[in-house]
Amino acid sequence: MSEETKYVELCKGINGLDKIILREVRGCSAEVYLFGGHVTSWKNEHGEELLFVSNKNVRRILESNHTLILVELLVKLLQKAIFKPPKAIRGGIPICFPQFSNLGSLEQHGFARTRFWTIDNDPPPFPTNSSNKAFIDLILKHSEEDVKIWPHRYEFRLRITLGPGGDLMLTSRIRNTNTDGKSFTFTFAYHTYFHVTDISEVRVEGLETLDYLDNLKNRERFTEQGDAIVFESEVDKVYLSTPTKIAILDHERKRTFELRKDGLPDAVVWNPWDKKAKAIPDLGDDEYKHMLCVEAACVEKPITLKPDRACMMPLLYSCSFRIAYFVLLVDSCQYFWRQGSKG
Repeated sequence: MSEETKYVELCKGINGLDKIILREVRGCSAEVYLFGGHVTSWKNEHGEELLFVSNKNVRRILESNHTLILVELLVKLLQKAIFKPPKAIRGGIPICFPQFSNLGSLEQHGFARTRFWTIDNDPPPFPTNSSNKAFIDLILKHSEEDVKIWPHRYEFRLRITLGPGGDLMLTSRIRNTNTDGKSFTFTFAYHTYFHVTDISEVRVEGLETLDYLDNLKNRERFTEQGDAIVFESEVDKVYLSTPTKIAILDHERKRTFELRKDGLPDAVVWNPWDKKAKAIPDLGDDEYKHMLCVEAACVEKPITLKPDRACMMPLLYSCSFRIAYFVLLVDSCQYFWRQGSKG
């Protein structure tokens, strides 16, 4: 096996969709589908899945027993996440661009997660550790179909890197390529689905005393009163002016996720709970118990880009045996791809 194949492998995934598998020597891995530029799996060196995708655990358990034919058969029967374009994949890390949720005229969460990305063979320099060998560069550009529903031209470059220690980094660069001199405005989120053991045994710390918009009450603004967020019913909130560190404690597994970020001011917390889960066709009735979305986002105050300007949003997830955390560092809009630079 060549070194290139060892770290990065392009292969076919569910329903014949193209995917990339990133591997590191210690055993950690990540899986990325070109449809949506969508990370659907991230495992630490112990083979523990850290992201939630509907019924993914069925596949993992069966694969561990090498029952490959049975895997494919049962996945077709039991897989709730729909890996069939144009339907977005439920779980993993969907990228919400250029619209978060239904806050605009576009489809829910925008169109980036339902477009086919391509491998970017000539990316501009990225400020990441060049010693990392397991990485892939993807690119999404406007299409004539997109321009009809969102009249702007853009380049969205995404680098996904798996570090030697199992850390996972997503670096997004979004550039305004309009030729008519017009700026554009967008909202954005890394819509991360974390895998948790039992949602009733999970708490989120770091958002106490903050203001939030409650999507279950017509986005009315409230102030968080509890010492931590616990889950006893449906939650759908956008926390504002959030701190650098947010902790997600999974008590049953004795694992802590930490979100560290800078630049994306909002944090979305979502779990549909039992009633809404039953109404979501690509989510199992009881799967809400094993998922929690905590999303670094820019929702309340959209980002505006002038022509030929870009913003960069790197996102780093790290994990150890007993502790899992990710760091999000977002620079304010910087100037990239200026005249004469490649890209």
